[in-house]
Amino acid sequence: MKMMFRPSLLHLLLYCATQTLGVKIQSDPEVSSGGVIQTELQKTVSLLCLLDGGSETQADEELVWLRNGAVVSLKEENKKGRSSVCVTPVIHEDNGATFTCHLSGNATVSASVTLNVTYHPQLSGSEEVVVEEESVLILQCDIWANPPVTSVSWSLNGSAVDLLAGGFTKTNDGFKSQLTANRVGKSLHVGTYQCTAYSPVYGEHSKRFQVTVTEKILKFPLLPMIAGLVVVTLTAFFAVVSRWSKITKCCK
Repeated sequence: MKMMFRPSLLHLLLYCATQTLGVKIQSDPEVSSGGVIQTELQKTVSLLCLLDGGSETQADEELVWLRNGAVVSLKEENKKGRSSVCVTPVIHEDNGATFTCHLSGNATVSASVTLNVTYHPQLSGSEEVVVEEESVLILQCDIWANPPVTSVSWSLNGSAVDLLAGGFTKTNDGFKSQLTANRVGKSLHVGTYQCTAYSPVYGEHSKRFQVTVTEKILKFPLLPMIAGLVVVTLTAFFAVVSRWSKITKCCK
């Protein structure tokens, strides 16, 4: 009896194994063993979802694509047996996006990949900045990058900015680096500034600022002056009217 049972059980297990249906994702660029696809901005990523295993009768199984849990719209001819999606061009918002393919009738049968989009800080060119004496000077550089930049430096006329001597404040939140001077003076702040960010993948990127300091323009308080003139004019007018009234009565 035992001899008859064992072959039957083995046959049943082999039958179930041949009927197991799964999905797999092929990609260009290739996906790593950790399910991550390395790419860059403006590139194209092609994803292909295929049935993995199962019988020929299951080749009509419908497939569903998700991007970060949201359903991707597919044409009818791009759903059964195999299905592809194309990410082009790759943008900042695609970094960290997870694409999942699963069976329409069984969402637990699925495969996923995640995009890792690398990009350098958007620093280039130069900018003209004109600021009045004794006003606030703010220079700002976009240092957002993946992987993050490891350092940011500021220079003035080719030398490192002296924060103490120039009354500067430097801030960095990982997205922008900012150099601020609260009270601008010609002798201290005129010149060519440059911010330079270093990326371990993309090297150095920089941007220049040509700062010109103009003389302070004396600003008169226009509204109070107008209000004062109105008051003086009305006072003079009523004084004349009052005086004329007294003269008229006297003449009578």
